[in-house]
Amino acid sequence: MADNIQIQKENVKTLFESPYLRVADLQYAPGKHYYDATRRDMEDLTAVKSDAEFAVMLADAVSCFVILDREGEEPKLLLSYEFRYPAGQYLLSVPAGLIDREDREKPDVLVSTAVREIREETGLEIRDTDTVRVVNPLVFSTPGLTDESNALMCAVLHSAQLTDLSQEGAVGSEQFDGFCLLTKAQAREVLKKGRDQRGKFYPLYTWAALMYFVSDMWREA
Repeated sequence: MADNIQIQKENVKTLFESPYLRVADLQYAPGKHYYDATRRDMEDLTAVKSDAEFAVMLADAVSCFVILDREGEEPKLLLSYEFRYPAGQYLLSVPAGLIDREDREKPDVLVSTAVREIREETGLEIRDTDTVRVVNPLVFSTPGLTDESNALMCAVLHSAQLTDLSQEGAVGSEQFDGFCLLTKAQAREVLKKGRDQRGKFYPLYTWAALMYFVSDMWREA
C-alpha cells in the first residue's frame, strides 16, 4: 500500500480568493506543487484533513434525484434545463445547491438542504407521503481539479401536481429553461445516446440520476 501524502497546513498558500471561489497551492513535497480550486476556507480544505476528519466531513452541496411516482402513472425522473456558465449552455440537470451555513445548524442537514433546493428549483413541496433519503453522503466532482463534493439525495414524490412545477424560485445567477420528465425507457435512451433530448451533452450528476432511476435502485428504500 502506498504511503499517504500528508499535506501540512503551513504548506498551503492562497493564490486567488473571491467570495465564491479560491485557488490553493498545495505543496506536497519540496518544490512540488498541486493546485486546488475550492469553495472552502483555507482552514477547512479537504487536503489538510486528518483521516478522522475526512471520515466525517460534510459535503459542500447536494444533488437531488427527484422521481415522481404518482398513483396510476408510470414513474418519471424530473430534470430541468439550467444554464451552466462554464459550458455556456442550458444543460439537463438535477436540482442541486450549496449547503448554506444556516443548513449546517439543522439536525438532518442533507435532507433539509435537499428539501429546500427542490422547493426553490422545482416549486414542489415535500409532503408527509413523500420520502427523501441519502444515496451517498459525499462524492467528489473532479478531484484532480477541485475538492468540491456533493451529497447525492433521492426524493420520491407521490402526490406532486405538475401544475405546481415552477422555476420562479431561482436565486442569484441561476437561470432555467424548463423541465424534462423522463420515463424509464426515455431515460435509457438519453443514457445510450450520451446526449439529452435537445442533442446536448449533460453533467455527470445527471448521468448518475439517470442510472439510479433506470436501475430501480430508488425502489430499494
